Amino acid sequence: MKQHWGIPAPRCKTRQIHVGTVPIGGDAPIAVQTMTNTPTKDATATLAQIRKVAEAGADLVRVSVPDPASAKALRRIVAESPIPVIADIHFSWKLALAALDAGVQGLRINPGNIGARKYVARIVEAAAAREVPIRIGVNAGSLETRLLEKYGEPTPEAMVESALDHIRILEELGYREIKISLKASNVPLTVAAYRLLARACDYPLHLGITEAGGPRAGTVKSAVGLGILLAEGIGDTIRVSLAADPVEEVKVGHEILKSLGLASRGVNIVACPSCARQKFEVIDTVAKLEEALAHIREPVTVAIIGCVVNGPGEAREADIGITGGYPVHTLYRHGERVGKVRTEELVERVVREVEALVAERRKEAA
Repeated sequence: MKQHWGIPAPRCKTRQIHVGTVPIGGDAPIAVQTMTNTPTKDATATLAQIRKVAEAGADLVRVSVPDPASAKALRRIVAESPIPVIADIHFSWKLALAALDAGVQGLRINPGNIGARKYVARIVEAAAAREVPIRIGVNAGSLETRLLEKYGEPTPEAMVESALDHIRILEELGYREIKISLKASNVPLTVAAYRLLARACDYPLHLGITEAGGPRAGTVKSAVGLGILLAEGIGDTIRVSLAADPVEEVKVGHEILKSLGLASRGVNIVACPSCARQKFEVIDTVAKLEEALAHIREPVTVAIIGCVVNGPGEAREADIGITGGYPVHTLYRHGERVGKVRTEELVERVVREVEALVAERRKEAA
C-alpha cells in the first residue's frame, strides 16, 4: 500500500446526512457536485446537461429555481435525472415548497432571508416529511447588513456568525439534517472561515471557492483553497466553481481529490512537462490520451515520460507506462518492460493496454 505521508489529515468527524442515495459526511467518500447553467424551465436542456455531468462523475447536481416556471420543470428534471437534484432557492418560501413538492433530494436556502419564521417552519416541516436535507449557504458577497456593520467587512468571523445564526433557526425548529458552506472568491478568507466553522459545529461541510473565475484562474484558486482544507481533513462535498462548462467543474473536482489520494475515479496520467530530451511529442500525446481514455471509470495510472531520465522510475509505479527512446519507445505493464512501441502507434497502443487491463479487473471482480 502506498504511503500518504500524513496527508491528508484524518477527516474531521461530522454528522452524516443523505442527499437522495448519496451519503454526505461521516465516513462517506467526498462527493463531487456541480450546478447547471441552462434555464431550469427548459427541462430538456437542463436534463441534457445533467446527463453530461453525471457521465463526467458528478455525484450531485444543483439547479437554480428563480421562478414558478423553473419550479414546475423540476418534476420532470428530478424524475429523469440520473443523480440527486438539489434546488437552489433564494428569498421565496413558496418556490422552496414547490421544489420539495416536485421531489428534489436537497434544498439550498438561507433560513434568515427566506421570509417570516412561520414560512421557514413550513419549509422545515415539508423537508422533514420528505427526508430532504437543507444546505445553508453563506457567501461573503451577500452577508447580512448588521454583520457588515459589526465587523466592517466580510471576515471569517462574520461568515461563521452568519452560518451559526441560520443553523440556530433550523435547530430551534427541531431540524438537524443540515450541511453548510462558507464561500468567498478570496481564498485565504474562505480557508479561515471553514477552519473556524469546523471547530464550531459537526455538520457536514460543502467546500467551494465561489466566483473563482475562468478555467485557468478558477482551477488554480479552487485547487489551492480546497486542497488546503481537504489536506487538513475538512470537507465532505465539493464544488469547483468555474466560468466554464459544468463538466469541467466535475473533472477538476475529481483531479483535486485524486491529487490528495481522496478519490481514484478514472485514469490518472503522470506526464513529464517535456523538454529537449523528449523522444516524442509528450504534450500532444497526453492531450490525445486524456480524450481517448475519458470513458474509463476504474482507477488506472498511466505514465507518459518523454525520455529515460525519470521514465523507468515512473513506469515502475504505474499500471501502464511509456518511456521515450530512439527509434522506438518502451512499453511497461505493472512496472515490467513488455514491448516496444513506435511513435505513430503510441496513443492507440496505450488505449488498448488500458482497456485490456480494465477488462481483466472487471472479469476478476465478477
